[in-house]
Amino acid sequence: MKVLKLFRHVAIIIVLTAITQIGGIIWLLAMIISHKIKKGKRIVFPLLYLLFNIVIIPPIASFFGREKLPWFNDHLKPRNWFYPLAFRNYVNSELKVQLEDAAYALSVSDITITYLDGNFPFLNGFPLLPHLSHNDGKKIDISLMYLDPQGKSTNKKPSTSGYGVFAHSDKNYSTNSCLQKGYWQYDFTKHLTFGTLNNLQLDKGKTAILIKQLLSSPSAHKLFIEPHLKHSLGLSHRSKIRFHGCKAVRHDDHIHYQTK
Repeated sequence: MKVLKLFRHVAIIIVLTAITQIGGIIWLLAMIISHKIKKGKRIVFPLLYLLFNIVIIPPIASFFGREKLPWFNDHLKPRNWFYPLAFRNYVNSELKVQLEDAAYALSVSDITITYLDGNFPFLNGFPLLPHLSHNDGKKIDISLMYLDPQGKSTNKKPSTSGYGVFAHSDKNYSTNSCLQKGYWQYDFTKHLTFGTLNNLQLDKGKTAILIKQLLSSPSAHKLFIEPHLKHSLGLSHRSKIRFHGCKAVRHDDHIHYQTK
């Protein structure tokens, strides 16, 4: 029984570390504290986790050059609570300023920047799964803009996670090409929506405005989006907008943006 119990704790630590970077350490501390004060981990762990998330980690991460993006903001906010709660809303100071400036500029167009996965608080090179990058504080995934059933622009998104509901155009050639070449993972995010609103359509106008605003920064490096959307949105002339390749997943459900 002790071996099974130890195995269970090790498994929890590994999973929490993979998903949140910090959660495994918090679980280990919760085990020690709960043993000392004779309180169950079901009480100690959530309280300790929130303490680390809100109070302890942000100033330490800031010391190492990573800043936490806001939970609640009228024009820059996460798709849902998971991203900040899982410590996946950290970027370097330069990118945070860029996003805040872009959000302020876009507010006059009634556009809210809705972010998805960013980076973890610490250590360049530490993988933020399932992404191939997102490991240096310079990357952020951002939702596209959409229209409601009445054709009005909305800040709602078609999936709970922000991933997996793909916007289509008349020339969806890159997606078909990658799938036909055998890259099975290419549209795997369709299984990770965690609930959908299928009555939303891509707002091409405001998505283009959002992209142009992001790329207007001098330190903008590149932005990944499907080639069919790049052409459909009238962005063909912008060299910083690139195809990410078939080894990644589709980028017609979100934008991947990164600085130099």
